[in-house]
Amino acid sequence: MLHKEEWMEIHVLKAQGLSERRIAKQLGISRNTVARYLDAPEAPRYKLREARPTKLDPFKAYIEQRIAEARPDWIPAPAMLRELRGLGYGGQVRQLQDFMRLHKAAPKPDPVVRFETAPGQQMQCDFVVFRRGRDPLYAFTATLGYSRWRWVRFTSDETAATLVACHHALFDALGGVPKEVLYDNAKSVVIKRDGYGEGQHRWNDDFLDMAKLYGFMPRLCRPYRARTKGKVERFHRYLRGNFYVPLDSRMKASGLIVDVATANAEVGKWLRDVANRRVHPLTGHAPKTLFEHTEKALLQPLPDYVPRCEPIQPTAPSARQRHHSFQHPLSVYQQILTEVAA
Repeated sequence: MLHKEEWMEIHVLKAQGLSERRIAKQLGISRNTVARYLDAPEAPRYKLREARPTKLDPFKAYIEQRIAEARPDWIPAPAMLRELRGLGYGGQVRQLQDFMRLHKAAPKPDPVVRFETAPGQQMQCDFVVFRRGRDPLYAFTATLGYSRWRWVRFTSDETAATLVACHHALFDALGGVPKEVLYDNAKSVVIKRDGYGEGQHRWNDDFLDMAKLYGFMPRLCRPYRARTKGKVERFHRYLRGNFYVPLDSRMKASGLIVDVATANAEVGKWLRDVANRRVHPLTGHAPKTLFEHTEKALLQPLPDYVPRCEPIQPTAPSARQRHHSFQHPLSVYQQILTEVAA
């Protein structure tokens, strides 16, 4: 039986115009399976299985000890297997490899290789943290891979519900949907990477339902390779330095902090007048120009029906925020924001 993730992928590929034959070939399954799951009104349900004992269990402590003894070097699985055979291990090398992989140190970063995508193909999304603690401030950001068109929504958390709400607002502003969206390995997106085997992830249910509704394929960047989504990561630095720091410093000078409402009131103008009008050093064009002239027409259309989603509201103001609001009337905010806009 296929998992919900594979059921969703079949439906998304069909919505993108692929034939049943091509879907079957791309996913490595039979055409009958594709047809059966396209006819299924709901995703298949499954029960999580408890981990079963394996032949390797009695030897795991020994393996961990040998790995520790060999550091900083690494004992290859075939060499470890020879040692285990002498101790009576009768299992397969694959089981040993899977266990040893969990204890292997992260590889050294590879040189950055820029990865370009076709118009309308990919978008990169992520949350960036500006402030934690009692007055948290996050931003959900999106960058189209081809045009570098950017979008930002400030929030007070990075939960799955907020993630879904941000996507509704994002696609409404975009006026269409890319074929795939690349994410980091956040819990609001994926419950367990490779949860059903290599490359078969267990996605967050609410997130997966939203992806199917809009007809895009979610993708994950490789572990320890956050730079796979380097376009949005570079934009985070630009957003912080060019937008947040100037705004935050002006408000701090008046004893105020940047809250969700203030940040969202200002970031739309900044995106329109600065970020999406600035000529990108690699493309040689402003994101707005490339988006409107080339990429917008190649996006998938929005679905006919989108469930009503309440606007993202900031959390109730903390005592610190209420104190500042009492000390500084609205005219102070207006003056500061006018200076920033100027």
